[in-house]
Amino acid sequence: MFLALLALVTIAFGWILAPYGGAIFWGVVLAILFAPVYRWLLQRTRNRAGLASMLTLLLIVVIVILPLTLVSISIVNQAASVVELVRSGEITVGMFFNKIMAALPNWMVSLLDRFHLTSLSYLQDKLTEAASQVSQEVAKRAINAGLYTFDFLTSLCILLYLLFFLLRDGDKLAKRIREAVPLSRKYKQRLFQNFTTVIRATVKGNILVAIAQGALGCLAFWFLDVRAPVLWGVLMAFLSLLPAVGAAIVWAPVAVYFLATGAVWQGISLALFGVFVIGLVDNFLRPILVGQDTKMPDYVVLLSTVGGMALFGLNGFVIGPVVAALFIAAWDLFTTASEFHAD
Repeated sequence: MFLALLALVTIAFGWILAPYGGAIFWGVVLAILFAPVYRWLLQRTRNRAGLASMLTLLLIVVIVILPLTLVSISIVNQAASVVELVRSGEITVGMFFNKIMAALPNWMVSLLDRFHLTSLSYLQDKLTEAASQVSQEVAKRAINAGLYTFDFLTSLCILLYLLFFLLRDGDKLAKRIREAVPLSRKYKQRLFQNFTTVIRATVKGNILVAIAQGALGCLAFWFLDVRAPVLWGVLMAFLSLLPAVGAAIVWAPVAVYFLATGAVWQGISLALFGVFVIGLVDNFLRPILVGQDTKMPDYVVLLSTVGGMALFGLNGFVIGPVVAALFIAAWDLFTTASEFHAD
């Protein structure tokens, strides 16, 4: 009966916290990520835990939350400018479509014609249908803009409030959790060590790779005079969370468009820059920052990241690799224990 009660109240407590699960999750992630900074400040403040936690929290606001806010404002402004250009007719689907069709070879035009992709009216109907669905969704969200803003601010306040106590009391809380887990000491130590290592490596590695690829993509688009380079750079940064293929989803179609419309040197330059600079960042940095620390093969990191994001959204790029690392560690422990008992 006690175990049933324990399970019941645990499920009920999780249910209560579920609406703000994202804020709690990122509070835990940031607390683990900035724990070394907190310990360093704790020594410098003569073991005044509250002061060290507050200084760490201010540092997180300055280097994480404030830049994200400024970038978000810039994205909204550039997106609004692109929408205004479309409304004014300066950017039209027909203009881009005719340029591309005129530059394509005859065999490719014939191939596209089989799939009805050479008809401007057909594509415009499809784009109109998609735009109608998008506009309806945007209208719904605009009506609830106040509610979304309130939820965001509430989540942010919960994150910062929780983060202060997780930094200050994190070691005690982790000790209590370790004591409550019904496993032997060596198993618990291995699993908890993998948990913290993977979170730090995944967040640190993926975010550094995303910042590097987004910044390089933004610089390339700015140099080639592509409209709204910050918007596309941020989109590349988000998509770079998908290993191997992420940023190419943005820059590759732009390079193809340049080549198809006769801007040969721009297309070749962007393609070479994307493959040998932006792609090299992903191929070089990600295995060092993520795979090496987590001791997971690249294909496991890729599959767990993509699967995690499919199930949990943006949070999945952390949750997926953590689950994969715990899976590997648990089976390694099980195999080692089985071999020991067999001997």
